[in-house]
Parts: sequence; structure tokens; C-alpha cells
Amino acid sequence: MRLLNHNRNKQFFFFISLLIFSGLFLSGCSQKQEKVYHVGILSGLDYFSDIADSFKEEMTTLGYIEGVNIIYDLQKTNFEPDREKQILRKFVEDDVDLILVFPTEASLAAKEATEGTDIPVLFASAFTEGTDLIVSISQPGGHITGVRYPGTDVAVRRLEILHEIMPNAKRVWLPFQEGYPAVPSELELIRPVAESLEITLIEFPANNLAHLQEELENRAESENFDFDAVLYIPESLSTTQFVFELIANFTRERNIPVMGTKILTDDYGTVFGVTTNNQDFGVLAAPIADKILKGIPAGTIPVVSPESYLIVNYKVAQELGIKVPEGLLAMADEIIREES
Repeated sequence: MRLLNHNRNKQFFFFISLLIFSGLFLSGCSQKQEKVYHVGILSGLDYFSDIADSFKEEMTTLGYIEGVNIIYDLQKTNFEPDREKQILRKFVEDDVDLILVFPTEASLAAKEATEGTDIPVLFASAFTEGTDLIVSISQPGGHITGVRYPGTDVAVRRLEILHEIMPNAKRVWLPFQEGYPAVPSELELIRPVAESLEITLIEFPANNLAHLQEELENRAESENFDFDAVLYIPESLSTTQFVFELIANFTRERNIPVMGTKILTDDYGTVFGVTTNNQDFGVLAAPIADKILKGIPAGTIPVVSPESYLIVNYKVAQELGIKVPEGLLAMADEIIREES
């Protein structure tokens, strides 16, 4: 009888041990089989490179731990279309689970590079107006979606605030990159606004930096600077530091304010900027990436836009003798004042 009980106890403990071992084995298999996602990130312009940082931070809050269940291949270029194509081809060859790309030009290249594949593309800070990046905001189509730059809205707001700050400004010089895809849509909206405000827009489509420099040199020689202010609209020139430095050299001597975007050089800068926060693009892109990685087709996920914000350089305004309305200062998200 004692022997029989002993055998039963042995069988019982063997059974329990088997269950524990099986549980550990299955748990181990589950951990080994956990998906590790590979995300290729292409930053096509230095100005926007911090989008990747906020994206990765937000992905961490969503449970994607770098080196554990997600791997990022971050590549950076700066006005290098050929290199961008090489990087995108490598992403396709590696069969990444997702491509995050910004801004507009790199996003268009990513869409083209992934044609015929099932690799989803998530763009950020890209213009959708005037491009074939998406079909529509609500249904972007194909295998692409993202976070758009609200260019047309920002362009109108910049002109309205210029008028609010300088109601007597009647002639505004408007330089922009010739052929930039977003410009026609922006001009279509701001032209009637300018007319209603009795502002004449002196549009200058620049072929390149040399063309812009030649135009300013010609105006300087002939003293033909018959405009009251310079306005940037959202396009490639407005994100380029050396372009602003070129324009600043011309305008500063003549006490002509530059407005629209936020740019500083030494102790001089634009009077105000209406723009977006780069980090917001990364934060907004992360939840979309999460949906895509969980199996939702990218082309069915609506495109989103960040809020724009207003920054006033009160220091520069004072130097130029411009009185910024108190109501506008109260609305500003950031004010740069004279250092104490």
C-alpha cells in the first residue's frame, strides 16, 4: 500500500513538473516569436531632423522599445535626391515593415520607390496640395498616409498677420522657389486675400540661389526696392538659412521687415512666424505607425495635420520701429523680447 502511494506521488509530481516545463517552454516560444518591427526613417532635410526624435519617443510610450521589439534605421540627407533614392531602395531591399519619411520631396520619392510593394509609407511635414502624394485627406489611398503640413492655411494666416502688424504696407515682396509643387495652391488662396487687404504682391519665383542673389543685386544697384515688407510663404526657400541670410543682408540696411516664418541669424531675424512645431509631426505620426504595424492598411488611415503656432520677435520689431498690436502679442505662443 505504501509502495502504491509512493508511485502515485511520483506520478503526481512528474505530471506537475511536466505542466510547469510546458508552460515555461511555451512562454519562451512566445517570447521568441514576438514580432520585431523594422522601420526605415529618412530625414530629407536637416531642418526637420528632430521629427525622428519625437517619433521614437512617442513610439516608446506606445510600447515599442528600441532594440527589443522595434529597430530603426535612421538615415539623414540634406537636399540630396540621388542619395535619397539609394536609401529608399535599400529600405525596399531590406523589406522594412514601415518607412517614415519627410519632408515633401523625400516623401514623393518614397512613394515612387515603394510602388509595386506592400511596404507602407508614413510621411510627415509634407505638402499634399499640388502633389500626387495622396488621393484625399480622408482616404489617402494606396499604401501611404501621414501628417501633412497645413501650407495653404499657414500662408493665408501669415499674410493676415503681416497686415495686422503693418496695416500701411501696400507692396509686399514675395520670393519663392519656382516650380515648387505647393506654391500654386498657396498663391491661389492668398492672392484674393491680398486684394481684399489692398496689398500688391510682388511675386518673385527664384530658379535657384544664384537667381535670387542676382535679383537682389540688381535691385540694390538701381535702388529699386519699392516694397514695404518681405513675406515668406511655406515652401523650400522659407526653411533655408542661407537664403534668409542673403535676403537679410539686403533688407536690414534698408529697414525693411521680413515676415512669415521663424528664422534668426546672429541678432537679426524675422518679425514673426506662423509655422508648426517639428516635434508635433513625430508625435502625431507615432499613433498612425502603431495602427499600420497592427495591420491597418495605410491608405485607409486619414491624413492629419498639426496646429500652427505664432511666434513674435518683439526685439526685431522694436529695432525696426514696428509697433506690434497688444492683441497679437496676447495671441502669440512665443515672444522673443529684448534680453535684460
